[in-house]
Amino acid sequence: MSKTNPVKIIIGVDTHKDIHVAVAINGIGAHLGTLTIPVSPKGYQNLETWARAFGSIHAFGIEGTGSYGAGLARFLQAKGHTVVEVNRPNRQLRHQNGKSDPLDAESAARAVLGGQANARPKSADSSVEMIRHLKVARDTAVKSRTQAMVTLKTIIINAPAALRQALDRIIGKMALIRHLAALRPGPILSVTASAKGALRAIARRWLTLDAEIRAHDADLEALTASCVPAMLEAHGISTGTAAEMLILVGDNPERIRSEAAFAKLCGVCPIPASSGKTNRHRLNRGGNRQANAALYRVVIVRMRNHQPTLDYVKKRKADGKGKMEIIRCLKRFVAREIFGYLCGAQRSVPSISKAT
Repeated sequence: MSKTNPVKIIIGVDTHKDIHVAVAINGIGAHLGTLTIPVSPKGYQNLETWARAFGSIHAFGIEGTGSYGAGLARFLQAKGHTVVEVNRPNRQLRHQNGKSDPLDAESAARAVLGGQANARPKSADSSVEMIRHLKVARDTAVKSRTQAMVTLKTIIINAPAALRQALDRIIGKMALIRHLAALRPGPILSVTASAKGALRAIARRWLTLDAEIRAHDADLEALTASCVPAMLEAHGISTGTAAEMLILVGDNPERIRSEAAFAKLCGVCPIPASSGKTNRHRLNRGGNRQANAALYRVVIVRMRNHQPTLDYVKKRKADGKGKMEIIRCLKRFVAREIFGYLCGAQRSVPSISKAT
């Protein structure tokens, strides 16, 4: 941030559920003031008015733009201000300098001033935010449905012998669930009746969750098809993968500067681990792990029946590469391809066949 004009103002904000604390500094790092506001539209307006009183505003550095700071970030962006996403302060520095809301807010402002924080937050105001909401609801429903099935199997295993033998004769998961949902336990006067009552309740819960998941899937398919129709036509990329990648990029894909930056977000770029005469790279275990897992699934599908990928695997095996090394290379290729779909409207989508 060496180009920052000394007279321009930087505002750092530490966000919480009920209050936000802001600190203003100028372009040479001098502390100008501190303000605490309630989390409300009126509080946001008071913060902007207070900040403007110091002079020309260079940027707002906000912690938690995806959680407690989301409302403030949207408000300031609508007013035309530059908003920078600031990560949590370094734990070692916090241990040395102490912890308070004004200190955290000032740390956020100095991170923007020093250039350590320069990421633009997601706008969260269009189709991708809608996809994220539905994806959250679907994922929790899937977890609950899985838990319901595990519970059903556990109760069946521990059920009275006669009931268990009768249920073991039913073939097929859906046939079993529908049979359980139609049970009539009657008055709960025996262990068999209580087992039937529990099985019926959980089976009906499973069916309800399954219907909910199907509804979410239909909505997600329609939304993702409207956002990235070409991406869904690519081999091995399903609605779930497309939704995961859209959520990663957000409603404003222009904030991703390059395909290398996108690869880093996905955790598929190698990390330098060189020292002295040793020159090497290590596996990247950072980035968004859900997006990384989605790339892995695409690669596994393509390694089964995608001829350009099969040719690439054969070539790299001849070079002495192992399976995991090849998968990492392929994940990088897929990340580059997906970046073309999501962030490169004017770019041609690269193909793995060019590397074979």
